[in-house]
Amino acid sequence: MDAFICTACGTQHAPSEVPPAACAICEDERQYVPPSGQGWTTLARLGRSHMATFRQEAGLLGIGMAPHFGIGQRALLVRTPQGNILWDCVSLIDDAMVAIIQGLGGLSAIAISHPHYYTTMVEWSRRFGGVPVHLHAADREWIMRPDPCLMPWEGDSKALAPGVTLVRAGGHYPGGAVLHWEAGAGGKGALLSGDLLQVMPDRRYLGFMRSYPNLIPLGAAALRGMAARLAPFRYDAIHGAFWDRVITQDGEAAVARSMERHIAWLERTDAG
Repeated sequence: MDAFICTACGTQHAPSEVPPAACAICEDERQYVPPSGQGWTTLARLGRSHMATFRQEAGLLGIGMAPHFGIGQRALLVRTPQGNILWDCVSLIDDAMVAIIQGLGGLSAIAISHPHYYTTMVEWSRRFGGVPVHLHAADREWIMRPDPCLMPWEGDSKALAPGVTLVRAGGHYPGGAVLHWEAGAGGKGALLSGDLLQVMPDRRYLGFMRSYPNLIPLGAAALRGMAARLAPFRYDAIHGAFWDRVITQDGEAAVARSMERHIAWLERTDAG
């Protein structure tokens, strides 16, 4: 049986004889079903139509796929003395990806920010010996392919290694997580934010939305909660979910002014 992959969001579902009737993640208000209808592919087909892409990114290795597929995010490899951690995921995994990552020391764990980037996380774990995949328990209902490798965590933070901590930021999913990497940015700290804190094209501001494709803004209370949970962590750089969406310095200040701007517009009463 094939484990079918949604072509709109890239999420792999549990193996079945025929494709699922629908993708629950895409039918949710935070994502969408394309006008052309629900589409499905498989990992074998992706391997024939797509290829792996890699790029060095300020001490991290970016891992993506081309041409564009699903939401279009790229993953990041965080290298630590205690083992390498894959942050977020892409739908493609092939022999080239495995060989390059194994050559850099393999993987000790996978951590994913939120359900839109779960993709083929079970396949990734299996190709690296069944390493644990850390997801926040608040989002467990969106796991489309259950597996023993999945390790739901609870609370507001979880240490993965010395100086590497998952932080429940919230955002467009209640369990939305970011990764704080203390050694990033030359020791000044880096935040791997996925699109929970979406780096904007000008690299000066970030966006905060319940749904990006459907333009549903995140409320003020959610932003204030996010700010409180991030407050204990120092960081200079912010690595967003997509190629080139990186703030290389003064990341904390960028988050603060972006949140202030967002809340100010939410609370304005004279906009008409």
